[in-house]
Amino acid sequence: QVQLVESGGGLVQAGDSLRLSCAASGRTFSNYYMGWFRQAPGKEREFVAAIRWSSGSTSYAVSVKGRFTISRDNAENTVYLQMNSLKPEDTAVYYCAARNALAASLLYTYWGQGTQVTVSS
Repeated sequence: QVQLVESGGGLVQAGDSLRLSCAASGRTFSNYYMGWFRQAPGKEREFVAAIRWSSGSTSYAVSVKGRFTISRDNAENTVYLQMNSLKPEDTAVYYCAARNALAASLLYTYWGQGTQVTVSS
């Protein structure tokens, strides 16, 4: 059974940093994309960043590029999202997700429970 467990959220001030973690278990993720998404109150869930586990290639939303960094630790089977220069508009519930890179569908099929990030001004 696949499990994605996020941690590391919290309340910080604008300009601070946070690192989110996503512990992945239940299968081998070498052929998977791992993504971070977020959902702010009253808004739709949006893509933040993704990494292909095998190659380490990454992609980012324009709104976070240059401030956030996604990475993975093969030994720990964990994906990280380092968030620097946080802004109040980064406030949201952050979700970790996974999708099979070899599948025809681009939908993320596995999701974590989310972790709250609140940035005060």
